Amino acid sequence: MMKVTKRLPGLPIERTLGVIAGRWKAVLIYILLSGPRRVCELENQIAGISQKVLIQQLRALEEHGLVHRETFAEEPQRVEYTLTPLGMSLKPLISQLYEWGLHHAEELDQTSKLLPCGLCDQPDSPSAAGRKA
Repeated sequence: MMKVTKRLPGLPIERTLGVIAGRWKAVLIYILLSGPRRVCELENQIAGISQKVLIQQLRALEEHGLVHRETFAEEPQRVEYTLTPLGMSLKPLISQLYEWGLHHAEELDQTSKLLPCGLCDQPDSPSAAGRKA
């Protein structure tokens, strides 16, 4: 198991939030639920994230055992990020957070403020799976 340098809280709910909280971590997990991605692909799918912050967030997720980084010995070098089985176990939670965000926007009549999501219309997306249930 990887050494987690940041001390996590003792309460399970605090631990969960400590691992996935932040502006981009849940978004990254959501995107990676649909398969491996390169840094450039992640940058293109997340408006407003800098490459520096993206790498920091991926490293934090990797440190917590949710993301695996694989480097391919090619020219130019290729790096892909995938969710580990522990990261994939967050699928029901991330799907529910996504659905609740939609519900919240609908309740407050703010659906027009939601950003389009290229992953949301795919049949195998986490949100589509949540709507099927």
